[in-house]
Amino acid sequence: MSSAHLLDPQLKDFFESMPPLTLSRETIVQVRAQREAMALAQMPPLPPEVSIVQEYAPGRNGAPNVRMKIYRTPSDRKDRPAILHLHGGGYVLGSPESMAPQCCAWAKGMDAVVVAPAYRLGPETSYPGNVEDAYAALAWIYKHAVQLGIDTTRIAVAGESAGGGLAAALALLVRDRKEYAFCHQQLIFPMLDDRTAVRTDLSPMFGEFVWTNEKNHYGWASLLGHPPGSDSVSPYAAAARAEDLSGLPPAFISTGAMDLFTEENLDYAKRLMAAGVPVELHVYPGAPHGFMWVENARVTKQYARDAWDALSRGLGAA
Repeated sequence: MSSAHLLDPQLKDFFESMPPLTLSRETIVQVRAQREAMALAQMPPLPPEVSIVQEYAPGRNGAPNVRMKIYRTPSDRKDRPAILHLHGGGYVLGSPESMAPQCCAWAKGMDAVVVAPAYRLGPETSYPGNVEDAYAALAWIYKHAVQLGIDTTRIAVAGESAGGGLAAALALLVRDRKEYAFCHQQLIFPMLDDRTAVRTDLSPMFGEFVWTNEKNHYGWASLLGHPPGSDSVSPYAAAARAEDLSGLPPAFISTGAMDLFTEENLDYAKRLMAAGVPVELHVYPGAPHGFMWVENARVTKQYARDAWDALSRGLGAA
């Protein structure tokens, strides 16, 4: 049974004409290169007033240094907010460069310092490489906070898809290590639960477009280094595995009603609320995974307003 009849009319042509994507260990390097080239070719001009520099955070426990892109505007302020942004890509694709327009918009519009690390991807690197790289980037922000004019009480973590799942996992790790803190977590259709990849009862109304459960299984297996769904998966790999969600920063969670991750996102939001964490939750009708690629669609514009408002309030930049 197809879910195509549920697509928002303004999204329908784009998603029904999208070419298929096959992920495998044999093709992953080529697919990455093709997607990066396409993203860069389609990227609009970036605002000249935003400085973009590359830095490296020391890797943890002997791991390689973590390459990062730093976005900021010239300012003498000493109380700027910061955003640690983690890109999406199913834990196997993506780069900070592909999200430059969004990072520039935050830096310009919120006067924020945006740090976007190129965390290690699967299948070449399995958990905990990705979350330790993200943690190293956060440690670098704290170390350079005075130099960058960052108020360390106003640091948010944000991400889309796998980046959203990694942001949620990092928020758990930061809470438990007690070295640093986030004021807000911005989770956009986050990839939270490896058990979704082995479900046999999932409605066909979820995950027909873009990120299917076949791709999901590959992504999780690549991250974990073994098939998903086992009993031994860490919550710092799959945040939905955490038993205790108390003490986490306020969360903005959004997803499309047709996204593969809809059910796990709704469940995570419900559990956060039950643990006493402030949550703002949005589910956009007729929207599959990655729906905001259609920038002129009404649902995309609504999402953009909601997400911007929530992040700016979470940072105290409203």
